[in-house]
Amino acid sequence: MTKKKNILAIIGSASSNSTNLKLVEKIASLTSKEFSLTIYNDLKTLPHFDPELSSDNTPKKIIEFRKSIDQADGIIICTPEYVFSIPSGLKNAIEWCISTTIFSNKPCGLITASASGQKGHEELQLIMKTAMAKFTNETTMLIQGVKGKVNEQGQIIDKNTLENLTKFANAFCTLVDKN
Repeated sequence: MTKKKNILAIIGSASSNSTNLKLVEKIASLTSKEFSLTIYNDLKTLPHFDPELSSDNTPKKIIEFRKSIDQADGIIICTPEYVFSIPSGLKNAIEWCISTTIFSNKPCGLITASASGQKGHEELQLIMKTAMAKFTNETTMLIQGVKGKVNEQGQIIDKNTLENLTKFANAFCTLVDKN
């Protein structure tokens, strides 16, 4: 039996019970045979980025966050779009990692699930490309109008969204396995 891969899923939303969290929970169920998935939903607890502390005297929370990324076999980022951009908490977390190489060639799945999401999704891909993360068109997904596609119980009620999320999960599994 093949050992399960460790995956870290970072939720970009500041809400503790977001639709993005529900989507990642569905991915966890779809990939439960392949992955041991840990959800990081605490971006709002990270300190504001300070370049003077990025290499020396780095805050303990940042060291722990970086370690969880470094030890993961792959990363999933699932985020809403806030004012045509990625949420500030997610940007802050990524900025803490730029002075390292922890995202270099790390298999990543990038999901933007929001009302529109187009600009935020483009920005997330650009940022992660700059961080040298490894992702493909198949391991990125834009879910527009997400509130009408996932109910309050976290069930995906839109057939196309469920099919696309399943395709995304399969492509992400393949990307992680190739690494």
